[in-house]
Amino acid sequence: MSSLRELFLRGRTLLGRLPQADPALESRLLLRKAAGISESDALMNPERLIPAAAERRFFDLVEKRRSRVPLAYLTGEREFWSMAFAVFPGVLIPRPETELIVETVIAMSSGRRERIVDIGTGSGNIAVALAGELPNARIVATDISRRALKAARLNAGRRDISSIAFVEGNALAALEGMVRRGSVDFIVSNPPYITVSEWRTLEPEVRGHEPRRALVAGPTGLEFIRRLVDGSRSYLKPGGHLVFEIGAGQADEVVSLFKGGWTDIRVGEDLRGIPRVVSAGKARSAA
Repeated sequence: MSSLRELFLRGRTLLGRLPQADPALESRLLLRKAAGISESDALMNPERLIPAAAERRFFDLVEKRRSRVPLAYLTGEREFWSMAFAVFPGVLIPRPETELIVETVIAMSSGRRERIVDIGTGSGNIAVALAGELPNARIVATDISRRALKAARLNAGRRDISSIAFVEGNALAALEGMVRRGSVDFIVSNPPYITVSEWRTLEPEVRGHEPRRALVAGPTGLEFIRRLVDGSRSYLKPGGHLVFEIGAGQADEVVSLFKGGWTDIRVGEDLRGIPRVVSAGKARSAA
């Protein structure tokens, strides 16, 4: 049998040539997963001997990672808003930049009994984060993928959150008969915004494993966003807001999609200074 330290070092070496990876972090996370131990156990007992079965599981995970399976799919979770969210193949992996959506809504929220709609909820990361920060809110979270909704319900259940109604359906069409028009304070979304040509250039972790329809919008990358902008106004209250993520370089084109009936159009930057989140209010005089 090998010790935690020995396995960690061997895993770090094997993962050393993965592009855009942190071999030490990934080796540690995969070892914890294989051995079924906590981070504190790993830190406090580095000489602990690991059973042969766990050692085999560890090297199996390492080889899968070396074949470019996303780390989150191997560990079964990804951190978002300081919470661990369950993810599995077929469910979009949360990204740190998406936290800007949560920050934007919190900054604009009254904290009262508001209605929030999350279009394309994926793992439920945005909806669950908002439910935790805005406990008075009533949230409807939609997705076309049953697999994604399974993950979202799991993540809400882990935190005993009952204020989210999960609905299967395609984008805003899922709200028909579920949400009254003109009743929503916030519509939020991390929509597909990657172009077909961009998809072909993405790293194997994304292109080979994550759900394409959650990422690729079409030839221009704006197909889903255009429908979101066009359809959201009828569901928002006057003074309500649409808040959504965009891709790098899309800000000007996206802002141009907002015609009459919108006000207070803003673009927020992520931590790298990239325009990442667009917010716009429904004019109070708009029908």
